[in-house]
Amino acid sequence: MQEDKIYEYAVIRLVPKVEREEFFNIGLVMFSKKEKFIRVEFYLCPDKFKLMRSKLDYEDVVQNLQSFQKIANGDKSGGPIALFEIPERFRWLTAVRSAVIQTSRPHPGKSKDLNITFDKLFEELVK
Repeated sequence: MQEDKIYEYAVIRLVPKVEREEFFNIGLVMFSKKEKFIRVEFYLCPDKFKLMRSKLDYEDVVQNLQSFQKIANGDKSGGPIALFEIPERFRWLTAVRSAVIQTSRPHPGKSKDLNITFDKLFEELVK
């Protein structure tokens, strides 16, 4: 029988006008220390983005989200933070910040298959 794996996840949010604190969910980051697992995915719908009537540039936001992925994946092109150990990368990605890309507070869970759980959460919370 497969053992449950403990994980944490946070929802990635786009906050078009930080001062208004309004946001919509655009991605997910999941981490499991014991399994040495970290995964980031995002989906930024261009039509929904246009409805924001924001001065943000769609391509700039996508580029920043790709940086989140590079950091999570330990890709050297993600900068010095991408070279940290997985738990440190997760903590950096989920740190409280006042920016247009933010994350929720991390939430814990247990799963037999982290990728299946990630896909389920992504579908429920982002798409």
